[in-house]
Amino acid sequence: MSDILSRLRAIPGLAIVTDADDMAPHLVDWRRRHSGAALALVLPSDTAAVSAVLRACFETGTPVFPQGGNTSVCGGSVPDESGAGIILNLARMNAIRKIDADDDSIIVEAGCILQKVQEAAASADRLFPMSLGAEGSCQIGGNIATNAGGTGVLRYGNMRDLVLGLEVVLADGTVWEGLRTLRKNNSGYDLRNLFAGSEGTLGVITAAALRLFPRPPHTLTAMLAARGNDAVLALARQLRSAFPGEVSALEILSQSQMAIVLRHVPGAKLALPEDADWYLLAEVSGSTAPEALEERLTDALAPAFEAGAVLDAVLATSERQRGELWGLRHHVTEGNVKEGMGLTHDIAVPLAQIGPFIAAAGAWLARELPQAVPVVVGHLGDGNLHYIAMFSHADWAAVSDKPGLTAHLNHALYDIAAAMGGTFSAEHGVGSIHIADMARYKPEAELRMMRAIRQLLDPKGLMNPGRVLP
Repeated sequence: MSDILSRLRAIPGLAIVTDADDMAPHLVDWRRRHSGAALALVLPSDTAAVSAVLRACFETGTPVFPQGGNTSVCGGSVPDESGAGIILNLARMNAIRKIDADDDSIIVEAGCILQKVQEAAASADRLFPMSLGAEGSCQIGGNIATNAGGTGVLRYGNMRDLVLGLEVVLADGTVWEGLRTLRKNNSGYDLRNLFAGSEGTLGVITAAALRLFPRPPHTLTAMLAARGNDAVLALARQLRSAFPGEVSALEILSQSQMAIVLRHVPGAKLALPEDADWYLLAEVSGSTAPEALEERLTDALAPAFEAGAVLDAVLATSERQRGELWGLRHHVTEGNVKEGMGLTHDIAVPLAQIGPFIAAAGAWLARELPQAVPVVVGHLGDGNLHYIAMFSHADWAAVSDKPGLTAHLNHALYDIAAAMGGTFSAEHGVGSIHIADMARYKPEAELRMMRAIRQLLDPKGLMNPGRVLP
Protein backbone atom coordinates (compact mmCIF):
# COMPACT_ATOMS: atom_id res chain seq x y z
CA MET A 1 0.00 0.00 0.00
CA SER A 2 2.69 2.48 0.97
CA ASP A 3 4.61 1.69 -2.23
CA ILE A 4 1.79 2.59 -4.60
CA LEU A 5 0.79 5.70 -2.63
CA SER A 6 4.35 6.98 -2.52
CA ARG A 7 4.69 6.42 -6.26
CA LEU A 8 1.42 8.22 -6.94
CA ARG A 9 2.46 11.20 -4.80
CA ALA A 10 5.51 11.65 -7.01
CA ILE A 11 3.42 12.05 -10.19
CA PRO A 12 2.93 15.65 -11.40
CA GLY A 13 -0.60 16.87 -12.12
CA LEU A 14 -2.25 14.51 -9.68
CA ALA A 15 -4.59 15.15 -6.75
CA ILE A 16 -4.74 12.32 -4.22
CA VAL A 17 -7.49 12.03 -1.62
CA THR A 18 -7.21 9.56 1.26
CA ASP A 19 -9.40 11.24 3.88
CA ALA A 20 -12.36 8.95 4.60
CA ASP A 21 -14.97 11.70 4.64
CA ASP A 22 -13.75 13.21 1.37
CA MET A 23 -13.66 9.80 -0.31
CA ALA A 24 -17.07 8.72 0.98
CA PRO A 25 -19.24 10.05 -1.92
CA HIS A 26 -17.09 8.07 -4.38
CA LEU A 27 -17.43 4.80 -2.47
CA VAL A 28 -21.19 4.41 -2.86
CA ASP A 29 -23.41 4.65 -5.94
CA TRP A 30 -26.07 7.34 -6.19
CA ARG A 31 -28.89 4.92 -5.39
CA ARG A 32 -26.92 3.76 -2.32
CA ARG A 33 -27.25 0.11 -3.31
CA HIS A 34 -23.57 -0.62 -3.99
CA SER A 35 -20.55 0.40 -1.97
CA GLY A 36 -16.86 -0.44 -1.63
CA ALA A 37 -13.51 0.69 -0.30
CA ALA A 38 -10.32 2.07 -1.79
CA LEU A 39 -6.78 3.09 -0.88
CA ALA A 40 -7.23 6.50 -2.44
CA LEU A 41 -9.24 8.66 -4.81
CA VAL A 42 -6.93 9.81 -7.59
CA LEU A 43 -7.79 12.79 -9.81
CA PRO A 44 -5.38 13.43 -12.70
CA SER A 45 -5.30 16.72 -14.60
CA ASP A 46 -4.05 15.41 -17.94
CA THR A 47 -3.44 12.30 -20.01
CA ALA A 48 0.23 12.10 -19.02
CA ALA A 49 -0.82 11.83 -15.38
CA VAL A 50 -3.32 9.07 -16.20
CA SER A 51 -0.58 7.20 -18.05
CA ALA A 52 1.79 7.50 -15.09
CA VAL A 53 -0.90 6.33 -12.66
CA LEU A 54 -1.74 3.23 -14.69
CA ARG A 55 1.93 2.40 -15.20
CA ALA A 56 2.51 2.57 -11.45
CA CYS A 57 -0.55 0.44 -10.73
CA PHE A 58 0.46 -2.09 -13.40
CA GLU A 59 3.94 -2.47 -11.95
CA THR A 60 2.68 -2.80 -8.36
CA GLY A 61 -0.35 -4.99 -9.16
CA THR A 62 -2.81 -2.39 -7.83
CA PRO A 63 -6.42 -2.63 -9.07
CA VAL A 64 -7.84 0.47 -10.77
CA PHE A 65 -11.51 1.42 -10.62
CA PRO A 66 -12.24 4.10 -13.26
CA GLN A 67 -15.09 6.41 -12.27
CA GLY A 68 -16.96 9.12 -14.14
CA GLY A 69 -19.99 10.88 -12.71
CA ASN A 70 -20.87 7.80 -10.60
CA THR A 71 -24.36 7.56 -12.11
CA SER A 72 -24.22 3.84 -12.91
CA VAL A 73 -27.16 1.68 -11.86
CA CYS A 74 -25.31 -1.63 -12.24
CA GLY A 75 -22.65 -1.32 -9.55
CA GLY A 76 -19.93 -0.62 -12.08
CA SER A 77 -18.83 2.83 -10.90
CA VAL A 78 -17.73 2.09 -7.33
CA PRO A 79 -14.79 -0.05 -6.14
CA ASP A 80 -15.12 -3.51 -4.69
CA GLU A 81 -15.00 -4.15 -0.95
CA SER A 82 -11.38 -5.31 -0.79
CA GLY A 83 -9.96 -1.80 -0.36
CA ALA A 84 -6.89 -2.87 -2.32
CA GLY A 85 -7.35 -0.58 -5.32
CA ILE A 86 -7.63 3.08 -6.24
CA ILE A 87 -10.49 5.06 -7.73
CA LEU A 88 -9.43 6.95 -10.85
CA ASN A 89 -11.80 9.85 -11.42
CA LEU A 90 -11.35 12.18 -14.41
CA ALA A 91 -13.46 15.10 -13.15
CA ARG A 92 -10.46 17.48 -13.44
CA MET A 93 -10.01 16.57 -17.12
CA ASN A 94 -13.02 18.52 -18.37
CA ALA A 95 -11.78 20.73 -21.21
CA ILE A 96 -13.39 21.24 -24.60
CA ARG A 97 -10.28 20.81 -26.73
CA LYS A 98 -11.72 21.73 -30.11
CA ILE A 99 -15.05 22.32 -31.80
CA ASP A 100 -15.36 22.45 -35.60
CA ALA A 101 -18.77 23.31 -37.02
CA ASP A 102 -17.58 22.72 -40.59
CA ASP A 103 -16.45 19.22 -39.64
CA ASP A 104 -19.48 18.64 -37.41
CA SER A 105 -17.17 17.41 -34.66
CA ILE A 106 -16.09 18.25 -31.14
CA ILE A 107 -13.10 16.94 -29.18
CA VAL A 108 -13.60 16.83 -25.42
CA GLU A 109 -11.84 15.41 -22.41
CA ALA A 110 -13.47 12.46 -20.72
CA GLY A 111 -14.36 14.32 -17.53
CA CYS A 112 -16.63 16.78 -19.37
CA ILE A 113 -20.18 16.74 -18.06
CA LEU A 114 -22.60 15.71 -20.80
CA GLN A 115 -24.62 18.92 -20.43
CA LYS A 116 -21.45 20.98 -20.98
CA VAL A 117 -20.87 19.18 -24.28
CA GLN A 118 -24.47 19.82 -25.33
CA GLU A 119 -24.07 23.52 -24.52
CA ALA A 120 -20.74 23.79 -26.35
CA ALA A 121 -22.32 22.26 -29.43
CA ALA A 122 -25.26 24.65 -29.22
CA SER A 123 -22.88 27.63 -29.01
CA ALA A 124 -21.60 26.60 -32.45
CA ASP A 125 -25.18 26.16 -33.74
CA ARG A 126 -24.78 22.41 -33.67
CA LEU A 127 -26.51 19.56 -31.85
CA PHE A 128 -24.95 16.86 -29.71
CA PRO A 129 -27.97 14.56 -29.43
CA MET A 130 -27.10 12.36 -26.46
CA SER A 131 -29.64 13.15 -23.74
CA LEU A 132 -30.55 11.35 -20.52
CA GLY A 133 -31.79 12.09 -17.05
CA ALA A 134 -28.31 12.33 -15.50
CA GLU A 135 -26.92 14.70 -18.15
CA GLY A 136 -26.18 17.35 -15.53
CA SER A 137 -23.75 15.08 -13.67
CA CYS A 138 -22.64 12.18 -15.88
CA GLN A 139 -19.28 12.42 -17.65
CA ILE A 140 -18.60 11.78 -21.34
CA GLY A 141 -15.96 9.16 -20.56
CA GLY A 142 -18.49 7.20 -18.54
CA ASN A 143 -21.14 7.64 -21.24
CA ILE A 144 -18.77 6.07 -23.76
CA ALA A 145 -17.47 3.37 -21.43
CA THR A 146 -21.04 2.23 -20.76
CA ASN A 147 -22.29 2.90 -24.32
CA ALA A 148 -25.10 5.06 -22.93
CA GLY A 149 -28.44 5.03 -24.71
CA GLY A 150 -30.72 7.89 -23.75
CA THR A 151 -33.78 9.32 -25.43
CA GLY A 152 -32.37 10.02 -28.90
CA VAL A 153 -31.28 6.51 -29.91
CA LEU A 154 -34.13 6.12 -32.40
CA ARG A 155 -32.72 8.88 -34.63
CA TYR A 156 -29.08 9.27 -33.63
CA GLY A 157 -27.99 5.92 -32.21
CA ASN A 158 -26.28 4.84 -28.99
CA MET A 159 -23.20 6.59 -27.63
CA ARG A 160 -20.82 4.47 -29.71
CA ASP A 161 -22.57 5.75 -32.84
CA LEU A 162 -21.63 9.30 -31.83
CA VAL A 163 -17.94 8.53 -31.28
CA LEU A 164 -15.52 9.28 -34.12
CA GLY A 165 -12.26 8.68 -32.28
CA LEU A 166 -10.78 8.11 -28.84
CA GLU A 167 -7.72 8.74 -26.76
CA VAL A 168 -7.25 5.83 -24.37
CA VAL A 169 -4.66 4.87 -21.77
CA LEU A 170 -4.13 1.11 -21.58
CA ALA A 171 -3.53 -0.91 -18.43
CA ASP A 172 0.27 -0.66 -18.66
CA GLY A 173 0.22 3.10 -19.22
CA THR A 174 0.47 3.03 -23.02
CA VAL A 175 -1.44 5.90 -24.63
CA TRP A 176 -3.44 5.13 -27.78
CA GLU A 177 -3.82 8.31 -29.82
CA GLY A 178 -6.97 7.67 -31.81
CA LEU A 179 -8.61 11.11 -31.83
CA ARG A 180 -9.58 11.10 -35.49
CA THR A 181 -12.73 12.75 -36.79
CA LEU A 182 -12.96 10.65 -39.96
CA ARG A 183 -16.33 9.24 -40.95
CA LYS A 184 -14.65 6.64 -43.13
CA ASN A 185 -11.52 4.76 -42.15
CA ASN A 186 -11.46 1.18 -43.39
CA SER A 187 -7.89 0.43 -42.38
CA GLY A 188 -8.18 -2.54 -40.09
CA TYR A 189 -10.05 -3.30 -36.90
CA ASP A 190 -12.27 -0.55 -35.46
CA LEU A 191 -10.54 -0.25 -32.09
CA ARG A 192 -12.76 2.56 -30.77
CA ASN A 193 -15.66 0.13 -30.53
CA LEU A 194 -13.65 -2.10 -28.21
CA PHE A 195 -13.72 0.65 -25.61
CA ALA A 196 -17.29 1.85 -26.13
CA GLY A 197 -19.19 -0.37 -23.72
CA SER A 198 -16.10 -1.90 -22.09
CA GLU A 199 -16.92 -0.27 -18.71
CA GLY A 200 -13.30 0.54 -17.93
CA THR A 201 -12.12 -3.06 -18.15
CA LEU A 202 -9.81 -2.53 -21.15
CA GLY A 203 -8.39 0.92 -20.47
CA VAL A 204 -9.26 4.46 -19.45
CA ILE A 205 -10.84 6.80 -22.00
CA THR A 206 -9.23 10.22 -21.56
CA ALA A 207 -10.66 12.14 -24.53
CA ALA A 208 -13.12 11.65 -27.38
CA ALA A 209 -13.89 13.05 -30.80
CA LEU A 210 -17.67 13.19 -31.12
CA ARG A 211 -20.15 13.69 -33.93
CA LEU A 212 -22.24 16.83 -34.10
CA PHE A 213 -25.32 17.49 -36.18
CA PRO A 214 -26.99 20.58 -37.64
CA ARG A 215 -29.54 21.89 -35.18
CA PRO A 216 -33.06 21.18 -36.47
CA PRO A 217 -34.73 24.58 -36.92
CA HIS A 218 -38.10 23.33 -35.70
CA THR A 219 -39.10 20.78 -33.08
CA LEU A 220 -42.54 19.54 -32.11
CA THR A 221 -43.01 17.85 -28.74
CA ALA A 222 -46.26 16.12 -27.83
CA MET A 223 -47.54 13.82 -25.12
CA LEU A 224 -50.38 11.46 -25.90
CA ALA A 225 -52.66 9.53 -23.57
CA ALA A 226 -53.48 6.11 -25.04
CA ARG A 227 -55.74 3.21 -24.17
CA GLY A 228 -54.29 -0.32 -24.32
CA ASN A 229 -50.97 -1.94 -25.26
CA ASP A 230 -51.86 -2.50 -28.89
CA ALA A 231 -53.02 1.09 -29.30
CA VAL A 232 -49.84 2.73 -28.03
CA LEU A 233 -47.63 0.41 -30.10
CA ALA A 234 -49.68 1.06 -33.23
CA LEU A 235 -49.49 4.78 -32.49
CA ALA A 236 -45.68 4.64 -32.38
CA ARG A 237 -45.58 2.80 -35.70
CA GLN A 238 -47.90 5.37 -37.25
CA LEU A 239 -45.71 8.25 -36.11
CA ARG A 240 -42.57 6.62 -37.51
CA SER A 241 -44.33 6.21 -40.84
CA ALA A 242 -45.80 9.72 -40.87
CA PHE A 243 -42.46 11.37 -40.03
CA PRO A 244 -39.77 9.24 -41.73
CA GLY A 245 -36.35 10.19 -40.45
CA GLU A 246 -37.76 13.02 -38.33
CA VAL A 247 -38.79 11.21 -35.13
CA SER A 248 -36.11 11.79 -32.52
CA ALA A 249 -37.90 10.35 -29.48
CA LEU A 250 -40.73 7.95 -28.65
CA GLU A 251 -40.79 7.56 -24.88
CA ILE A 252 -43.40 5.43 -23.14
CA LEU A 253 -44.66 5.63 -19.55
CA SER A 254 -47.22 3.30 -18.02
CA GLN A 255 -50.09 4.74 -16.00
CA SER A 256 -48.44 3.39 -12.86
CA GLN A 257 -45.20 5.22 -13.73
CA MET A 258 -46.93 8.50 -14.48
CA ALA A 259 -48.84 8.30 -11.19
CA ILE A 260 -45.56 7.88 -9.27
CA VAL A 261 -44.02 10.93 -10.96
CA LEU A 262 -47.08 13.07 -10.24
CA ARG A 263 -47.15 11.85 -6.65
CA HIS A 264 -43.52 12.42 -5.74
CA VAL A 265 -41.87 14.95 -8.06
CA PRO A 266 -42.39 18.58 -6.97
CA GLY A 267 -44.00 20.69 -9.66
CA ALA A 268 -44.91 17.77 -11.91
CA LYS A 269 -48.25 18.25 -13.62
CA LEU A 270 -50.13 16.56 -16.42
CA ALA A 271 -52.71 18.23 -18.66
CA LEU A 272 -54.05 14.85 -19.76
CA PRO A 273 -56.40 12.21 -18.31
CA GLU A 274 -54.63 10.50 -15.42
CA ASP A 275 -56.38 7.15 -16.01
CA ALA A 276 -54.91 6.39 -19.45
CA ASP A 277 -53.10 3.05 -19.75
CA TRP A 278 -50.07 4.60 -21.46
CA TYR A 279 -48.46 7.95 -22.10
CA LEU A 280 -46.34 8.43 -25.20
CA LEU A 281 -43.90 11.34 -25.35
CA ALA A 282 -43.09 11.97 -29.00
CA GLU A 283 -40.69 14.46 -30.53
CA VAL A 284 -40.19 15.21 -34.20
CA SER A 285 -37.83 17.78 -35.68
CA GLY A 286 -36.77 19.07 -39.05
CA SER A 287 -36.92 21.98 -41.42
CA THR A 288 -40.70 21.85 -41.82
CA ALA A 289 -42.43 24.93 -40.39
CA PRO A 290 -44.10 24.37 -36.99
CA GLU A 291 -47.59 24.88 -38.38
CA ALA A 292 -46.99 22.23 -41.03
CA LEU A 293 -45.53 19.84 -38.44
CA GLU A 294 -48.64 20.26 -36.29
CA GLU A 295 -50.90 19.67 -39.28
CA ARG A 296 -49.04 16.48 -40.19
CA LEU A 297 -49.26 15.30 -36.58
CA THR A 298 -53.00 16.01 -36.46
CA ASP A 299 -53.51 14.03 -39.66
CA ALA A 300 -51.41 11.14 -38.35
CA LEU A 301 -53.36 10.96 -35.08
CA ALA A 302 -56.84 11.37 -36.56
CA PRO A 303 -57.55 7.63 -37.08
CA ALA A 304 -56.41 6.83 -33.53
CA PHE A 305 -58.63 9.56 -32.07
CA GLU A 306 -61.60 8.34 -34.09
CA ALA A 307 -61.04 4.76 -32.90
CA GLY A 308 -60.77 5.87 -29.27
CA ALA A 309 -57.19 4.62 -28.98
CA VAL A 310 -55.91 8.11 -28.17
CA LEU A 311 -57.82 9.80 -25.37
CA ASP A 312 -56.14 13.18 -25.56
CA ALA A 313 -52.92 14.90 -26.61
CA VAL A 314 -51.02 17.99 -25.56
CA LEU A 315 -48.50 19.92 -27.69
CA ALA A 316 -45.72 22.03 -26.23
CA THR A 317 -46.06 25.59 -27.53
CA SER A 318 -42.95 26.94 -25.78
CA GLU A 319 -39.59 25.75 -24.47
CA ARG A 320 -41.00 25.94 -20.96
CA GLN A 321 -43.83 23.57 -21.84
CA ARG A 322 -41.42 21.29 -23.68
CA GLY A 323 -39.28 21.19 -20.54
CA GLU A 324 -42.32 20.34 -18.43
CA LEU A 325 -43.21 17.40 -20.68
CA TRP A 326 -39.66 16.10 -20.70
CA GLY A 327 -39.49 16.63 -16.96
CA LEU A 328 -42.19 13.99 -16.51
CA ARG A 329 -39.91 11.53 -18.32
CA HIS A 330 -36.57 12.57 -16.87
CA HIS A 331 -37.74 12.50 -13.24
CA VAL A 332 -39.04 8.95 -13.20
CA THR A 333 -36.06 7.68 -11.22
CA GLU A 334 -36.47 10.40 -8.61
CA GLY A 335 -40.11 9.45 -8.20
CA ASN A 336 -39.44 5.73 -8.10
CA VAL A 337 -36.84 6.06 -5.33
CA LYS A 338 -39.44 7.82 -3.18
CA GLU A 339 -42.23 5.38 -4.03
CA GLY A 340 -40.68 2.20 -2.66
CA MET A 341 -38.33 -0.59 -3.68
CA GLY A 342 -38.19 -0.88 -7.44
CA LEU A 343 -36.45 -3.88 -9.02
CA THR A 344 -35.52 -2.52 -12.45
CA HIS A 345 -34.93 -4.63 -15.55
CA ASP A 346 -33.21 -2.94 -18.48
CA ILE A 347 -34.41 -5.26 -21.22
CA ALA A 348 -34.60 -4.86 -24.97
CA VAL A 349 -36.54 -6.95 -27.43
CA PRO A 350 -37.21 -6.62 -31.17
CA LEU A 351 -39.85 -3.97 -31.81
CA ALA A 352 -42.45 -6.53 -32.80
CA GLN A 353 -42.02 -8.27 -29.43
CA ILE A 354 -42.63 -5.26 -27.17
CA GLY A 355 -46.35 -5.99 -26.79
CA PRO A 356 -45.88 -9.74 -26.19
CA PHE A 357 -43.14 -9.03 -23.63
CA ILE A 358 -45.29 -6.58 -21.65
CA ALA A 359 -48.16 -9.07 -21.64
CA ALA A 360 -46.02 -12.06 -20.65
CA ALA A 361 -44.09 -10.18 -17.97
CA GLY A 362 -47.29 -8.74 -16.50
CA ALA A 363 -48.91 -12.17 -16.37
CA TRP A 364 -45.88 -13.68 -14.62
CA LEU A 365 -45.73 -10.89 -12.07
CA ALA A 366 -49.46 -11.08 -11.29
CA ARG A 367 -49.17 -14.84 -10.78
CA GLU A 368 -45.89 -15.08 -8.86
CA LEU A 369 -45.51 -11.72 -7.07
CA PRO A 370 -48.92 -10.04 -6.82
CA GLN A 371 -47.53 -7.57 -4.25
CA ALA A 372 -45.49 -5.92 -7.02
CA VAL A 373 -46.91 -3.25 -9.31
CA PRO A 374 -45.61 -3.35 -12.90
CA VAL A 375 -44.06 0.02 -13.71
CA VAL A 376 -42.83 0.56 -17.26
CA VAL A 377 -40.80 3.36 -18.80
CA GLY A 378 -38.72 3.10 -21.89
CA HIS A 379 -37.65 3.96 -25.38
CA LEU A 380 -40.41 2.61 -27.57
CA GLY A 381 -38.63 3.38 -30.83
CA ASP A 382 -35.66 1.11 -30.13
CA GLY A 383 -37.24 -1.70 -28.12
CA ASN A 384 -35.67 -0.80 -24.77
CA LEU A 385 -38.01 -1.09 -21.78
CA HIS A 386 -37.18 -0.45 -18.14
CA TYR A 387 -39.58 -2.96 -16.63
CA ILE A 388 -39.82 -2.34 -12.90
CA ALA A 389 -41.40 -4.52 -10.25
CA MET A 390 -42.36 -1.85 -7.72
CA PHE A 391 -42.96 -2.82 -4.08
CA SER A 392 -44.17 -0.52 -1.37
CA HIS A 393 -41.74 -0.37 1.53
CA ALA A 394 -44.12 -2.48 3.64
CA ASP A 395 -44.59 -5.13 0.94
CA TRP A 396 -40.85 -5.28 0.30
CA ALA A 397 -40.16 -5.79 3.99
CA ALA A 398 -42.62 -8.69 3.94
CA VAL A 399 -41.14 -10.51 0.94
CA SER A 400 -37.46 -9.49 0.80
CA ASP A 401 -36.37 -12.18 3.25
CA LYS A 402 -37.44 -14.95 0.88
CA PRO A 403 -34.27 -16.73 -0.32
CA GLY A 404 -33.50 -16.12 -3.97
CA LEU A 405 -36.50 -13.85 -4.56
CA THR A 406 -34.67 -11.21 -6.58
CA ALA A 407 -32.77 -13.74 -8.69
CA HIS A 408 -36.00 -15.65 -9.35
CA LEU A 409 -37.73 -12.48 -10.53
CA ASN A 410 -34.79 -11.33 -12.63
CA HIS A 411 -34.33 -14.65 -14.37
CA ALA A 412 -38.04 -14.98 -15.10
CA LEU A 413 -38.15 -11.62 -16.89
CA TYR A 414 -34.79 -12.07 -18.61
CA ASP A 415 -35.83 -15.54 -19.78
CA ILE A 416 -38.95 -14.04 -21.36
CA ALA A 417 -36.84 -11.40 -23.13
CA ALA A 418 -34.22 -13.92 -24.24
CA ALA A 419 -36.86 -16.23 -25.68
CA MET A 420 -38.04 -13.29 -27.80
CA GLY A 421 -34.56 -12.57 -29.12
CA GLY A 422 -33.87 -9.87 -26.52
CA THR A 423 -31.27 -9.00 -23.91
CA PHE A 424 -31.02 -8.43 -20.17
CA SER A 425 -29.02 -5.23 -20.65
CA ALA A 426 -30.06 -2.71 -23.28
CA GLU A 427 -28.28 0.46 -22.16
CA HIS A 428 -27.28 0.23 -18.49
CA GLY A 429 -24.40 -2.16 -19.03
CA VAL A 430 -23.23 -5.14 -17.01
CA GLY A 431 -21.32 -3.68 -14.08
CA SER A 432 -20.99 -6.04 -11.13
CA ILE A 433 -24.63 -7.05 -10.77
CA HIS A 434 -25.02 -8.83 -14.13
CA ILE A 435 -21.92 -11.03 -14.06
CA ALA A 436 -23.99 -14.17 -13.53
CA ASP A 437 -26.37 -13.08 -16.29
CA MET A 438 -23.46 -12.85 -18.71
CA ALA A 439 -22.66 -16.49 -17.97
CA ARG A 440 -26.32 -17.49 -18.24
CA TYR A 441 -27.31 -15.67 -21.44
CA LYS A 442 -24.14 -15.04 -23.46
CA PRO A 443 -22.99 -17.79 -25.85
CA GLU A 444 -19.71 -19.31 -24.77
CA ALA A 445 -18.08 -18.30 -28.04
CA GLU A 446 -18.79 -14.63 -27.28
CA LEU A 447 -17.43 -14.92 -23.76
CA ARG A 448 -14.30 -16.65 -25.08
CA MET A 449 -13.60 -13.81 -27.51
CA MET A 450 -14.23 -11.20 -24.81
CA ARG A 451 -11.85 -12.95 -22.41
CA ALA A 452 -9.16 -13.13 -25.08
CA ILE A 453 -9.46 -9.40 -25.76
CA ARG A 454 -9.29 -8.57 -22.08
CA GLN A 455 -6.30 -10.86 -21.53
CA LEU A 456 -4.45 -9.05 -24.32
CA LEU A 457 -5.17 -5.52 -23.10
CA ASP A 458 -5.31 -6.14 -19.34
CA PRO A 459 -3.13 -9.22 -18.74
CA LYS A 460 -3.05 -8.76 -14.96
CA GLY A 461 -6.81 -8.19 -14.61
CA LEU A 462 -6.34 -4.86 -12.83
CA MET A 463 -8.81 -2.70 -14.76
CA ASN A 464 -12.18 -2.51 -13.00
CA PRO A 465 -11.92 -6.12 -11.77
CA GLY A 466 -15.14 -7.99 -11.11
CA ARG A 467 -17.01 -6.14 -13.85
CA VAL A 468 -18.48 -7.27 -17.18
CA LEU A 469 -16.88 -10.71 -17.51
CA PRO A 470 -17.58 -13.77 -15.32
